[in-house]
Amino acid sequence: MTTGKARDAIADGKEAASPLGDRLRQRRKALKMTLQEVADEAGFSVGFISQIERGITIPSLTSLIAVCRTLKVEAGSFLNPPTVATPFTRRELRPVYGLGGEGAISYERLSASFPGNVLRSTIIHEPPGHRSEPMSHEGEEIFFILQGALTLEIDGEPMVLEAGDSAHFPSVRTHTMWNHTREPTTILHTCTMDVFGDDAQAGSPLDSLAVTRAEERRTVAAPDGDKRQN
Repeated sequence: MTTGKARDAIADGKEAASPLGDRLRQRRKALKMTLQEVADEAGFSVGFISQIERGITIPSLTSLIAVCRTLKVEAGSFLNPPTVATPFTRRELRPVYGLGGEGAISYERLSASFPGNVLRSTIIHEPPGHRSEPMSHEGEEIFFILQGALTLEIDGEPMVLEAGDSAHFPSVRTHTMWNHTREPTTILHTCTMDVFGDDAQAGSPLDSLAVTRAEERRTVAAPDGDKRQN
């Protein structure tokens, strides 16, 4: 469950929703692409792309990656996800980050950055009523419900996952998820899609390791915000 400090940090970035949409729109126009062209290439509906640009919808991390790939721009310029640069990390050093204000999904990065790594893992805090846009992409992924419940739909077939349940599937299958409950849902999510931009990492995989401890959490503001709390 997202902590009060985490929620405050994400709320501090509420103003970032509009600049995110504005910057994506400016980039699309610079490439002389239509909404339809971006939607078709990214695999979303025109309405979804339009809502992102107008600041009505806050995309999930994977959705943002897909749109940014289409627009040939680094997603990190909008989100700046944290990296795990040391062999050992603690929970108090694990930021909670997201793309928008209250009511948006937030994340905690668990996986390390090193050459050749293929697993990207996060804890996802999904608020009540949140629903992701249907999408498909390369790789595979695993959902494990830590707290609450989630509806996961794969190729049009919905299934309810409760705490302790899991799902593992090829990401090329069209999938979407939503929190059908009135409480936040906490999910351990692991995938092979490069959601953190790790493919260019340098160094040796032989001395790379990440360990997180369940203690206090440090939070950081959402993108385009300068506020940080240690």
